[in-house]
Amino acid sequence: MKIASIASGSNGNCYYLENDNDAILVDAGISARQIVQRMANLGLSMSKVRGVFISHEHTDHVRGVDVLSRKYSVPVFMTQKTYSSYGKTIKDSLLNFFSPGKQMKIGKIHVNPFLKFHDAAEPCSFLVSSERMNVAVMTDIGLKCSNVIAHIKNADAIFLESNYDDDMLQKGHYPPYLKVRISSDLGHLSNTQAGLIALEHASVRLKHVFLSHISENNNTPELAFRTFNNFIKQRKDLKPKVFLASRYKESILVSLD
Repeated sequence: MKIASIASGSNGNCYYLENDNDAILVDAGISARQIVQRMANLGLSMSKVRGVFISHEHTDHVRGVDVLSRKYSVPVFMTQKTYSSYGKTIKDSLLNFFSPGKQMKIGKIHVNPFLKFHDAAEPCSFLVSSERMNVAVMTDIGLKCSNVIAHIKNADAIFLESNYDDDMLQKGHYPPYLKVRISSDLGHLSNTQAGLIALEHASVRLKHVFLSHISENNNTPELAFRTFNNFIKQRKDLKPKVFLASRYKESILVSLD
């Protein structure tokens, strides 16, 4: 498998995963034009994409999906509750509903959606599998629930939310209600929480981590990276390559082996 972050942050999220024959996107939270351009920067084409899987209905995860699906005739997958809250229309022939906990197969890619805690209608994360490799896409998670723990244990690579630094959030300019929302069980994971999840629950098979959905106002990439590594170095058996997913540009395309 090969994976990349196309965009990651409160202004838009999109993640790319492929095997030799097929590819999928998880979320389409930037414009279709930007998605295609950033993919092209990596030598990637929409012709290989067999579906776009939507985690939940917030704008930074769905902004480009309607145009992307229409222009490239790419199927869209989401839960019925998410679609009801989405507010736009996807062409019937391209719209597919999934149920959390029920695995789907797209070519030779298996996608296992699972429920998570977030303030959306029916928020899901995904474990994507192919060629004996498992990739967990885990952003917009307010709580380290049993589903998150179970799937991180089987992951070879993770797009893992590391949204905010605790001190920056509390001392920052956000209004109190927003600070509470972000740090609540229905909000986002902090740098510390992300590090603890990996420290306590990742297996030795974890080789790649993309720290994702990094806040522009309540975090810095350097803080996220340093905090995560401070936790990980406590595990002598765990030495993943750590990447920082950006809101401004695509990451490198990483091969899993």
